[in-house]
Amino acid sequence: MKITSFAIIFVLIFSPFFQIASMRLDDLDKVMQLTDRYNAVTKTAIQDAAYMLNETVDQRYEPGYGSKKFFRANKERAVEAFYRTLALNFNVDGDAVAIGALAGYIPAVAVIDYDGYYIYATEQFVDDSGQAQMRLVWSPKKPYSYADKQGNIVQFSLDGFVKTYDRSSSRWIQGQRTEVVDSTQIPLLRDGATFETARRQTIIHAIQNDLAYTINRHNQYATRYGIDYLFTLPQISQEEWDNGIDDIGIVAFIQGIPVGDQQYNNYSFGGGMLKKKKVIYGSVDPSTGIRYYSRDPAQLPAKVEERFENEKDAARSGYFPVRK
Repeated sequence: MKITSFAIIFVLIFSPFFQIASMRLDDLDKVMQLTDRYNAVTKTAIQDAAYMLNETVDQRYEPGYGSKKFFRANKERAVEAFYRTLALNFNVDGDAVAIGALAGYIPAVAVIDYDGYYIYATEQFVDDSGQAQMRLVWSPKKPYSYADKQGNIVQFSLDGFVKTYDRSSSRWIQGQRTEVVDSTQIPLLRDGATFETARRQTIIHAIQNDLAYTINRHNQYATRYGIDYLFTLPQISQEEWDNGIDDIGIVAFIQGIPVGDQQYNNYSFGGGMLKKKKVIYGSVDPSTGIRYYSRDPAQLPAKVEERFENEKDAARSGYFPVRK
């Protein structure tokens, strides 16, 4: 048999396999493209939500307690922004049915507030006609609560502020740990390092356990959305949790969205910390006409004439660093 005959037979036999492999590569490419797109959408949505956390409803909840971290999170506006951004990017804005279907792939959203947290998730209820219905609702605020073997209770916050119940005196005391430690008999408050470890572990474990329960419960409702997927709390590193509880924030989970023959799964943290921008001040030396800039207006040779967000912007406008 000629070599050309062998070549023809080889092509006839293996051509279907090559076609299948090519189709599989095309599918994988589409999956990667969709995954990248959904990652970007999720990140944008959580960033928009985190920004809205700072929309304070009541002036009483501006930073207080002697702490820059005390800030009452606007959870309603945050979740509204999260869903609105998702709806816009999935091209379902204004379509209540499609948005409801999208919500089926979001088993839980948690808002991390200064002295407690909330879970936003699907709950079942019975309407006036006796029919079982589902809707998204907020849980009550859940404090970051710790109890020791002596029956003492410590409710933590995102910094050193605590509300404590001293079992020996049967009274509640609140304030910074360093302020209340001498007024109670609670062992946890005595050492700063031990207190900080317990504070972080208590906050993280409370949120983790609640999320695990909520996401697992979502499996009961998912089939009603037509979703055949097992929802579970993903593995999140200790570092991510530590960063996530540094200030008020939000974490959302999106799971089970079909991408080719796979499912899209992701979660994202968004921080609501208010960061004060470092302003660069600029002025003109009246004796030389030279423009100078500095972060400290007191170092300038004359009154402030311009402000910039960074040194590069000041330099572009012809300003030089102030001479020290």
